[in-house]
Amino acid sequence: MAVPEPTTSRRVTALDVAREAGVSRATVGFVLNNTPGQTIPESTRKRVLQAAERLGYRPNSAARALASGRSRIILLVLPDWPVEFRMQDYLDEVSLALDKAGYSLVTYTRHPDQAARPLWESLSPDLVVGTIPFNSPDVASMLACGVRQIYPDPDRPDPPDVSLAISAGPELQVDHLHERGHRNLIFAAFVEARTSSMVLARHQAASDRARFQGLAALGLERINYRDDSPDDAVRRWIDAGITGVVAFNDDVAAAIASAAVRAGLRMPADIAVIGHDDSPIATMFVPALSTIRIDTAALGRGFADFVLHRVDRRPLPASLTLPNLTVVRRETT
Repeated sequence: MAVPEPTTSRRVTALDVAREAGVSRATVGFVLNNTPGQTIPESTRKRVLQAAERLGYRPNSAARALASGRSRIILLVLPDWPVEFRMQDYLDEVSLALDKAGYSLVTYTRHPDQAARPLWESLSPDLVVGTIPFNSPDVASMLACGVRQIYPDPDRPDPPDVSLAISAGPELQVDHLHERGHRNLIFAAFVEARTSSMVLARHQAASDRARFQGLAALGLERINYRDDSPDDAVRRWIDAGITGVVAFNDDVAAAIASAAVRAGLRMPADIAVIGHDDSPIATMFVPALSTIRIDTAALGRGFADFVLHRVDRRPLPASLTLPNLTVVRRETT
C-alpha cells in the first residue's frame, strides 16, 4: 500500500487546500484570489482560508503571473551608489506604500562590467524603473522577457528630472554658511568611487549656488577617513583662509569635524562644517553636526504614487509634492 507523500516534502497546492476544506478547486481559487462577482458564503471563505493557513499554503507566483499576465513586482534599478541612511528610509517608505497596493518592490544595483544576468530576466516585473535611461541592449533584454513597462520610456528617452532632489540640499548648505558670514568655502567628499557621480552632481550644485551668492566656485576636496588626509586637508584649508565646509554627507562632516577637534580648532569660530542627510551620526557626534534634513518619507510616497499610476492607471495627486528640505542647525555651524 502506497504511503501518501508528506506535504512537508513538496509544495502545498491549491488542490491540497480544496481537499482539506472539502470544497472544489475552483472555490479555492475564487477565495484566495478575491475573485469579484462570486457569491461564496462567508463560512466557506473562512474554511478555505483556515485550511490554507493550516497547510502552510503559499501561492505559486510564477503560475499566478502566467495566469494573470502580471507578477505584481516593481523592479527599481539603482545606480552603483551605497544605500545610506536616508536612501534606505526612502526605499522602506516606497516598499510599504506599494505593499499596501499589493505590489512587491525589488531593488537591483547594476555594477560596471556586470557578469550576472540582469534581474528582470528572472522576475518578469510589471514595471522596471531606472534613474537614467536604459541602454539599447538592456531594453531589448527586458522586451524579450515580456516586461510591459519601462521607465524612462525607451521611445521617449528623457531622463527623470531628479535635479531638485540633487541640487536643493547643496544649495541650502551654501546658503546657510553664507548667512553665517562665511565667504571662502570648500566642498568635501570621500574618495569612494561608488559615490562619484552623485558627488560631482552635488558639488556642481553647490558651486553654482556659491556663484549665485557672489562667491568663488567651490573646490572639490576628496579625503580618506582611513588615513591622515582629513587632518592634512583641515590644516591646508585654515592656511588658505577657508572657514566653511560643505560636506557631501554626514559621514564626511564627522570626519572633518574630528580632524578639526584634533587640530585644536573651535567650531564654528575657526571652521564651520555642514553635512547632508541628518543621519543618526549627526546627533550622536560631538560636536553635533549641522546638516540637511530631507522628508524621504514624502518622497517615497510620491514615487509610489507614480508607480501605481503607471501600472494601475491610478490618478496622480493633483499637485506635485516637492521634497521638503530644511537646515538643521547644530554645533558645527
